[in-house]
Amino acid sequence: MPTRKPARPRRRALLIVAALALAALFALGAGGPAGADVQRKLGPRPTIVLVHGDWADASSWTAVLERLQERGFDVVAPPNTLRGPTADATYLAAYLRSLSGPIVLVAHSYGGFVATNAATGIPNVKALVYVDAFAPDEGETLGALAEEWGSCVGPAGLSPVPFDGGVDVYLRWEPNPPYAGFRACFANGVDPRTASVLAAEQRPAALAEYDEPSGPPAWKTIPSWSLIGTLDHVIPPALQEHQAERAGAQVTRVKAGHLSLITRPADVVQVILDAVAATS
Repeated sequence: MPTRKPARPRRRALLIVAALALAALFALGAGGPAGADVQRKLGPRPTIVLVHGDWADASSWTAVLERLQERGFDVVAPPNTLRGPTADATYLAAYLRSLSGPIVLVAHSYGGFVATNAATGIPNVKALVYVDAFAPDEGETLGALAEEWGSCVGPAGLSPVPFDGGVDVYLRWEPNPPYAGFRACFANGVDPRTASVLAAEQRPAALAEYDEPSGPPAWKTIPSWSLIGTLDHVIPPALQEHQAERAGAQVTRVKAGHLSLITRPADVVQVILDAVAATS
């Protein structure tokens, strides 16, 4: 009886390669029901909404925004009108309602007042991220919090400009004791050239912001994250820690001043990604 010849080495190698490729394809879940199940579990990617604070505009988020876009996220940074919690939150809430799909809402400084009020009752806001930001409770005011907790921004640091219907305030560049000056108070840790540009381009805040009470806070029903700059003089770290604990926020601390979104953008992005991952 003739002996059967073994499979040729070349043919055997091709069969092994094909088997491994097929196994990898099924492991990744590509092209079939398994792949569809994985996609359903992940869900749609959220839109990331960035809200700036006082004496700034959306460009303060540039370094963060670019990094998020490089990762394929839809990112928007609408203007904060800086008129007061009620007016600003009404505008932001209308903007949020214009977006479809899940939202991760990120706020800096006074923008935390706005986001805390705007997100209340909007079901597709899945996460709040506070970056060196206020996270007020109902009835709290910006002025009282700043005075009670020792913000470096006070009346001595403000330059008022009256207009028809109210008063706008700018931050002084030069020191005016006890105010330490723009760089030492607001922009500590920012290089001198950038600090000078920020001061020149600042948008004014309405003085009415300081006395208007905050409404029902969104952090009572929406998961929260907080990045705290341990060298922040505008919103002292002790106040940020207190607010984060009250909100049950996941806390990240970085050695930075008030403008960590400019000086530590990679750390800010990581906190946002943590929020995205936890709510997807």
